[in-house]
Amino acid sequence: MQKKFNAGIVGLGTYVPDRILTNLELQQIVETSDEWIRTRTGIKERRIAAPEQATSDLAYESAKRALESSGVTPNEIDLIIVATNTPDMFFPATGCIIQERLNAQRAAAFDLEAGCTGFIYGLVAADAFISSGIYKTVLVIGADILSRVVNWKDRNTCVLFGDGAGAAVLRPVETDRGILSVCLGSDGSGAENLTIPAGGSRLPTSLKTLEEDLHYIHMNGRDVFKFAVKAMGDASKKVIAGAGLKQEDIDFLVPHQANIRIIESAAKRLKLPMDKVLVTVDRYGNNSTASIPLALEEAVEDGRIKDGQNIVLVGFGAGLTWGAVAMRWGSTGIL
Repeated sequence: MQKKFNAGIVGLGTYVPDRILTNLELQQIVETSDEWIRTRTGIKERRIAAPEQATSDLAYESAKRALESSGVTPNEIDLIIVATNTPDMFFPATGCIIQERLNAQRAAAFDLEAGCTGFIYGLVAADAFISSGIYKTVLVIGADILSRVVNWKDRNTCVLFGDGAGAAVLRPVETDRGILSVCLGSDGSGAENLTIPAGGSRLPTSLKTLEEDLHYIHMNGRDVFKFAVKAMGDASKKVIAGAGLKQEDIDFLVPHQANIRIIESAAKRLKLPMDKVLVTVDRYGNNSTASIPLALEEAVEDGRIKDGQNIVLVGFGAGLTWGAVAMRWGSTGIL
């Protein structure tokens, strides 16, 4: 289908909880060490939500900041997409909770679950709505509180994850700006490699599922690592080619912040030097759907990302899923 408009990000906002959990503190609660965590993951610390905070609270704060950044009012929002793996509850959708708190009276709202790739999936959905002319203003939020679903006795997973939220306002932009190419994928044959087994209709909550710790993240780290490196490299190459660009045309790669080794391996596959790769995993850990908007907003705010630059956003996650977006940065809408 021929695009009527190019969709671009016209505002960003992020939020992370105040509580910082360092590797040194983790040493006190699980058999690990600062050196073990840093050398294997690149993580030094992560943020942890306060007991009274839910995913919608983090998402709301990031959404407010994104609206302020864009100059868009809540009443101008046509659609709210919340990418999350840790919704406030099964239903209603966290997006509907955000819609009410923002007083975005005109907005439709839904949640989207695609593992840590959720923010990319949300951007692609927003691009489809805007480029087709169905909607003009879409708010995409990635928010997760993974600290509530990690087993703090499992050193292989509890050291990895943190909490946070990031939001983007998308609108039509000039034809030489915005989203140029997209790629989404999934492979359900790898679903068991990254999962929370219980709590749904397959294994409803019971005394047995609680005793067996089936409500926490279970991960086959080795297989996920191999999948992630290949998926992020292949997806990035696909959107670069789809945008009519070459790898040397890319100014910045914004990868999902899962593990520094995965990030470095993906950059190597793309022949990109690490000074062209945005990295925040050392300070925030893997905060799932929030990791890409957090890294992106930081680079925009400090001036590294400038108008007219070519950037690639790429992620992977439970499902197994993957996705990438090639963009030419330009934050001025044409409405």
